[in-house]
Amino acid sequence: MSRVAVVTGGGSGMGLEICRQLAARGNKVAIFDLSEDNAAAAAADIAQSGAAALAVAVDVADRAAVDGGIAKVRAGFGPVEIMVTSAGLDAFSTFTDITAEQWERMLAVNLTGTFNCLQAAIPDMVAAGWGRIVTISSSSAQSGAKRMAHYVASKGGVLGLTKALALEYAPNGITVNTIPPGFIDTPMIRRAQDKGDVPGVDTIAKATPVRRAGTPADIAAACVFLCSEEAGYITGQAINVNGGWYL
Repeated sequence: MSRVAVVTGGGSGMGLEICRQLAARGNKVAIFDLSEDNAAAAAADIAQSGAAALAVAVDVADRAAVDGGIAKVRAGFGPVEIMVTSAGLDAFSTFTDITAEQWERMLAVNLTGTFNCLQAAIPDMVAAGWGRIVTISSSSAQSGAKRMAHYVASKGGVLGLTKALALEYAPNGITVNTIPPGFIDTPMIRRAQDKGDVPGVDTIAKATPVRRAGTPADIAAACVFLCSEEAGYITGQAINVNGGWYL
């Protein structure tokens, strides 16, 4: 059955692969991304496969922009039935060097951005009596991470928000789960590697129990299952896609 899906951060990395896999299963996919060019390129890529895709330039930290984006989705595709919040910001800094502005921006994108998107979309799901929400959090929120206190705090908030909404909206036929990815080989990780903020991808892969880095496709496979009819009895869960870390 075709559903209307919104994926934030859908123009690159994990978000883009989630868009592709949702579209491959017949869903109409709206791609929210801060970069208008990335969103447009992703929509064009998906459209080439014959699937329906809509590009929307959105800063998830801007509630007015989010509301406007959701309105475009409703006008173009119909009510939102699936929401995946993959948009995110990372940064590395010693705790005492984190400025108030850096702290506020991290929470604005990662946590408040998730709040904005879910609050804007959930009324459609309540009206339909059906919905699927998947937030992308982080394994660092479970384990902690040096020089990432602001990032870890923001993603820990996403974990908590997910569990709260799962309880609140389960009677409405809406499931709410989170995927805390482990070490995934994405453009974001490659940039951090180039800056010396994280060890090399190959180094981490050798230390991972499955002996490889994760891929966006690994995350997308779990995500599309959680968005399916078959996953209707799974809610409030953190599905750890991490190659065996933190067992």
